[in-house]
Amino acid sequence: MPRHIRIVLVETSHPGNIGAAARAMKTMCLDQLVLVNPAEFPHADASARASGATDILEAASIVATLDEALAGCALVAGSSARRRGLGPTQLMPRECVQRLLTAPADQDVAVLFGRERIGLTNEELDRCHYLLHIPANPDYGSLNLAAAVQVVGYEFMLARDVGGVAAESGSPLATAEELERLYAHLEKAALDSGFLDPANPRHLMRRLRHLFGRARPDQSEVNILRGLLKALQDFDAKQRRNGPRET
Repeated sequence: MPRHIRIVLVETSHPGNIGAAARAMKTMCLDQLVLVNPAEFPHADASARASGATDILEAASIVATLDEALAGCALVAGSSARRRGLGPTQLMPRECVQRLLTAPADQDVAVLFGRERIGLTNEELDRCHYLLHIPANPDYGSLNLAAAVQVVGYEFMLARDVGGVAAESGSPLATAEELERLYAHLEKAALDSGFLDPANPRHLMRRLRHLFGRARPDQSEVNILRGLLKALQDFDAKQRRNGPRET
């Protein structure tokens, strides 16, 4: 089971929702709360809605960027009420939690919850391995932020109570930062080679992100890929310096 399970709230508008989410977390034995650019926090409404879970609020990390929120995480899921045509693998809460719990015991995982009105952006979901979708009434799918946290927290509690999920062995999974460096390297190589047209990029980098999100490469595999990219780039640079061979 992963070392820590982070509940990440992105740009929460109402401080009361932060407090209610903290209460939901505490009832399900979750204690790692990360807030990305909350509109108002700390706030009396957050403490009031926490209803005894103020220790979760006091220990919460407040960060400015999603990069900071995901630092060191091996697996990331993003919650969304809407199905996306292009995006990470979409899973129901139970299967999503079970996959997150396969992370090595010395690495963290995170579940992202977006803004109350618009949720997570496509760019934020591109940072995720999985899209967590909570099924609801198709005619009224408005789920309160804290209620969504409660549903996910319950699935983590249930998975632990029934004996947990076996963690993967071998090399540690690539962290969020390592994957971002891989994507930057891939994009540069694609641009330098002419494979990626900056004037007409379409969805190339998003599709590559989702490909590697599904593959869940470990740190050794990412290092191999980056080493291969560097070797190809060095070879191309050498060819350019030497010019075309005479025949």
